[in-house]
Amino acid sequence: MVLDLVLIGVAITLGPLHNTAFILLLSAPGGVRKGLAFILAWLACLVAVIAAVILLTGGNPPTRNSNPSTAALALKLALGLGMVVYGEGKRRRDPKPRPAPKWMARLDGVSLWFAAALGFLLQPWAMVAAGGATVVQAHLSSIGSYLALMGYVLLATSSLLAMELYATFRPETAHVRLAALRSWVDGHQDQAIVALSLVIGLWLVGKSIYGLVG
Repeated sequence: MVLDLVLIGVAITLGPLHNTAFILLLSAPGGVRKGLAFILAWLACLVAVIAAVILLTGGNPPTRNSNPSTAALALKLALGLGMVVYGEGKRRRDPKPRPAPKWMARLDGVSLWFAAALGFLLQPWAMVAAGGATVVQAHLSSIGSYLALMGYVLLATSSLLAMELYATFRPETAHVRLAALRSWVDGHQDQAIVALSLVIGLWLVGKSIYGLVG
């Protein structure tokens, strides 16, 4: 479980779309407060998914080859296949970088509530769902499971937290550095999406098949 959560957490935090939107929020007037609203909504979504899974399992992982265990593996397999198909399809399309969506240009004047809504809408939900399917294996009688879940949430939020702290304590240099980071992300967005989708998708497919036939 731990390795799966680490890989999924890294894939979530490196997603280019929400990072680009977050940089634009930080660059807007009141950007630090808007960034905080985004992060709180982001964290709330991750925690809510974990809490929902734990409520379903009661904090006890289902026995191997039981219906709940098989359903969780089947969900991870379906998500993995979807990521592989999406990533490969995107790789085969025109590789030239595309401009950021037009709606991102209008983030300067958004409210705190809208910033929070973006924290919900821009979640990479396929990855989050894969994380939720992995949390099925969490055993809450073990301190290791608690630490793994906390680490997963923090890892999945680490890029946002790093930029938020940087903009808070180094506002003079943050604007320039974050603008340069956004330019780099814009130029490599499609490659990042393809790589993350294929790597995590293939991992989920392989682990799920092994669990189903093992």
